[in-house]
Amino acid sequence: MKWKKVIGSLLFVVGVLAVWQLLYVAATDWLGWAKPYAVPHLKGVLLSIKTLVVNGTLFAAVAKSMLRVLIGFCISLIIGVFFGIVIINSDYMARNLKPLLMGIQTLPSICWVPFAILWFGLQESAIIFVVVMGSVFSVSLAVESGIKGVPPLYIKAAKTMGVSKVKMYTKVIFPAALPSFVAGLKQTWSFAWRALMSGEVMSASVGLGYTLMIGRDLADINQVMTVMLVIVLIGIIIDKGIFTNIENYILRKRGL
Repeated sequence: MKWKKVIGSLLFVVGVLAVWQLLYVAATDWLGWAKPYAVPHLKGVLLSIKTLVVNGTLFAAVAKSMLRVLIGFCISLIIGVFFGIVIINSDYMARNLKPLLMGIQTLPSICWVPFAILWFGLQESAIIFVVVMGSVFSVSLAVESGIKGVPPLYIKAAKTMGVSKVKMYTKVIFPAALPSFVAGLKQTWSFAWRALMSGEVMSASVGLGYTLMIGRDLADINQVMTVMLVIVLIGIIIDKGIFTNIENYILRKRGL
């Protein structure tokens, strides 16, 4: 059964590539709707991948972008967990701070770019700032939602046994809220990844966002498409290879 799924996935990818090439030929040759240099095509993207791999640009860009998003993601976790705990432990904060965080979360990450430039200049810290601001509030809301979903019976039982405040969180609340929290982290990762691209097109010497902008400046639509495909591929790998496996492992351990 496993090999059938693999073959099915490969056939799907081949089908998508075939449709892509067909649309390119139809738009440029058959119907004349677009100029060949303005539409990415399969051969051009493959050549662009080869060029970026051979000169080392692609690997350097991926490594630098992953480092930036990892730093920003970790900072978001620390700050976001703190705000989430504050909200869940204070009715006043739940009424006033939570709506504010939800409102700020709706802001596109690009909105933080002017602040980043003014406060940090065209530095690495400016990009990290955009990543943090684009994802930290998602962590807070995920923590608040996960903790709120913990069955009250667990907490009452722990209080009956005289569990301290610290152990209440470390031994009861956090483990019970873990499945919801991991699901929230998947969303936080996607926000951080998108925010990183907003930061890198602002200022960077190396990175996927910077490589994408170079392709734009050179009017190389195939390089732009190559970077977009790499961004999508990394997002899928992280989501399916890490977060989904962690989530499934936790659910299996709990008989879910």
